[in-house]
Amino acid sequence: MENVPFIFGKVAETNNFTDRETERQRLSQNFLSLINTTIISPRRWGKSSLVKSVSNSLTADNKEYKVCLVDIFNVKSESDFYLHFAKNIIKSTSTKWEDCPTDADDVLDLAETMAKKKGLKIIVCIDEFQKIAAFEDPLFFQQKLRSHWQRHQNVCYCLYGSKRHMLIDIFSNPSMPFYKFGDIMFLEKIDNKIWGKFVQKRFKETGKKITKKEGNYLAALVANHPYYVQQLAQMSWLRTKIYCSETIINDSLQTLKNQLSLLFMGLTETLTATQMNFLKALLDGVTSFGKENLQKYNLGTSANILKIKDALLNKEIIDITPKQIDIQDPVFALWLKEDYFTI
Repeated sequence: MENVPFIFGKVAETNNFTDRETERQRLSQNFLSLINTTIISPRRWGKSSLVKSVSNSLTADNKEYKVCLVDIFNVKSESDFYLHFAKNIIKSTSTKWEDCPTDADDVLDLAETMAKKKGLKIIVCIDEFQKIAAFEDPLFFQQKLRSHWQRHQNVCYCLYGSKRHMLIDIFSNPSMPFYKFGDIMFLEKIDNKIWGKFVQKRFKETGKKITKKEGNYLAALVANHPYYVQQLAQMSWLRTKIYCSETIINDSLQTLKNQLSLLFMGLTETLTATQMNFLKALLDGVTSFGKENLQKYNLGTSANILKIKDALLNKEIIDITPKQIDIQDPVFALWLKEDYFTI
């Protein structure tokens, strides 16, 4: 079977990694200079792929640098964190197994200890960092982390995760321990024209054709969302014998939407009537919620809007920026508009 030229659902590397040149240069320089960095964006926008790509390039060119990748998605407590953290530091810096320290202070200083011992510069990258907010005493734990990590001279920390609003609070709130911990990078969507070129290039490498215009069209259908651009491109590529047309792209999108419909239906069942009404208002282009729109969409009082936003943020249904409120999943938004709200 032919190698499919698009990848989604796992970290994109080498030819599968798209653009982000400005972000790559900035993150690479931060790593070289051992500057702590926080990366913030909605989920599935390519944070892990960016970190992995920069890490691979850095360690290939600079043997004195080591990168430790730590995913704490399944870490449920402070004690679990110490064990998981220590094992990953030792694994990434040693050729043979060493005993893990058991004292919490020693664990938090372990990267700096190993860096001094082995003459290394170490970059510790922690994915799903917002998980620490669920620990028993998260504020105390954050204070403890910062009190150790801010003293390290041979180590820097790159912290990122999938819940944008939680990370913004951890790193941008003046009352929080990690305020001004380092450089904060807010990832933007990859430009539509860049996606068009990428899709065309990957088609061409496998002997199939798609124009840049149609590549742009494909990406725009899923709002230039990295995960969905790759998935829709793969589905369109599989349907293409020689030339990929708009018809193929549109049919592929409908197939994708239908495949996810049961998942989306299950998601709507977890939402209240007013939360669904709020999503309907967003899809209708509503940007302000005065008395008229509150009544039109049966949203209750203006105070209720704040509760609805918070609930949908916590469920990662919407993303709120200074400019607008968006439904995070563009295919879910399409399904709501074309299928759910037309019933």
